[in-house]
Amino acid sequence: MPNSLITGTGRYVPERVVDNATIAALCASTPEWIVERTGIERRHFAAPGETASVMGAHAARRALGQAGRQPADVDCVLFATLSPDYLFPGCACLLQAQLGLREVPCFDVRNQCSGFLYALSMADAFVRAGSYRCILVVGAELQSTGLDLSERGRELAVLFGDGAGAVLVEASEAPGRGIVCSHLGADGHCAQELWCEGPASSRFPERIDAGMLAEGVQFPHMNGRTVFRHAIQRMKESIETVLAKGGAELADVHLVVPHQANQRITDMLARLLGIGSDRVFSNIAEVGNTTAASIPIALADCVAQGRLQEGKLVVLTAFGSGFTWAATLLRW
Repeated sequence: MPNSLITGTGRYVPERVVDNATIAALCASTPEWIVERTGIERRHFAAPGETASVMGAHAARRALGQAGRQPADVDCVLFATLSPDYLFPGCACLLQAQLGLREVPCFDVRNQCSGFLYALSMADAFVRAGSYRCILVVGAELQSTGLDLSERGRELAVLFGDGAGAVLVEASEAPGRGIVCSHLGADGHCAQELWCEGPASSRFPERIDAGMLAEGVQFPHMNGRTVFRHAIQRMKESIETVLAKGGAELADVHLVVPHQANQRITDMLARLLGIGSDRVFSNIAEVGNTTAASIPIALADCVAQGRLQEGKLVVLTAFGSGFTWAATLLRW
């Protein structure tokens, strides 16, 4: 049975940098309040035409280049996003066309902040089953066009940025490296605690109307206290579960790479795990919360900064809307 090895990483963030002063002016806030509540100092907003699939294609090309592969080598595409270019078709097919890939299978994964890790676990299963040998896994988000940039939407508007990350997952016979195991979970009872009700919700006869727009159903809504509490609990549990599953101890882990949701969540997670901040990666100050793109962007940054050493254990973990959560244990 082959191992699933990440052979290349890539990231893309738009050129436009939006600092806290700009967001604060729109949302009746202050730069200091944003940093205190989120740890974010700046984020990137896409230019016209920079859709989720376009940004994903940029990141994918960089991942392929790092791995020394060509688009013709890819035999499956998994694309995680909550902000697709269209209601349908999915972003994976759009990405396939932009990269000039062969007629390979394409999957969209809609598990929001946990989407990339859900997709990564699918890639691992495909490789281990012998179904595919070179899988492109992408997370990309265009959040900026769907934010309520006003005082009403302040709690969420200050959090999100645009961007994309990608990894290439390949079958490898080399022992001792690659994805060890994953843990996935969900609790749909909490769906309305973090959600976007419209537009294009099929449960409404006309999908969207003026009254719904006035109510703001097209913007994301969150019960902040509930999400904060569940995020910390579920990510901690996921890490403990995946370590037990993989026969490892937290002391063996070189680096934890969490979804970049909020710096306070990251700090609290480290505190509950009893590990120092030097073992928990964070780049949220520079890019904000990029949802499904968060972890692949972080992985690309870790590679660029030399934070991932061959043979060392790494844990990835995420929590998001659904509620969904996930963790992946891998040996780099």
